[in-house]
Amino acid sequence: MRLPQTIPAGARIVVRTYAGVDERTGRRQYRDVVGHVRSWDGTTLHMTRDAAANGSRPAQEVRIDAASIAILKPVPERPRRR
Repeated sequence: MRLPQTIPAGARIVVRTYAGVDERTGRRQYRDVVGHVRSWDGTTLHMTRDAAANGSRPAQEVRIDAASIAILKPVPERPRRR
């Protein structure tokens, strides 16, 4: 996949990363990270991963190497809680 040269800080995106190969099936595995971009220098994506909607995981800072990115796309903001 061709990655963008610039990603605006604050943009909410989903990043699908390669997570190896399943030993049993031989299929590629992926992990998704949804959150807001902090910075992108073309080699490393720094973002704040969203907290889980059910509260099981707090928000966290993550750094993702460009070589591990399979797909990157924008996603809409979550609706505000009442």
